[in-house]
Amino acid sequence: QGQLVESGGDSVQVGGSLRLSCAASGYGGSYYTMGWFRQAPGEEREGVAAIDSGGPIIYADSVKGRFTISKDNAKKLLNLQMNNLKPEDTAMYYCASLWGRPVRLLDPNEYDYWGQGTQVTVSA
Repeated sequence: QGQLVESGGDSVQVGGSLRLSCAASGYGGSYYTMGWFRQAPGEEREGVAAIDSGGPIIYADSVKGRFTISKDNAKKLLNLQMNNLKPEDTAMYYCASLWGRPVRLLDPNEYDYWGQGTQVTVSA
């Protein structure tokens, strides 16, 4: 039984940076597509960034140019470098994975395995 464990969430001011990490035991090798999702109170879970097992990377328009996703297959780590944070980035951030290649990389319904989440709060 594998698991995904996120870390790195914190409270920061507008314009600050955070680096989230997801340690994947069992669900994070090279054949897994992995992604970051977030959910603010009262909102639906949305895709932030994802790396397809075949290599392509995709970002939500709202984070392009500010967030960078990276995956270390050997260490089974998924990272999300977040720069120039805005109040609207405040949410619980989740790591997710699935075996193979989904049709829609940023659709949370495509993913099978989820972590417990790490909270990111951005204040003005």
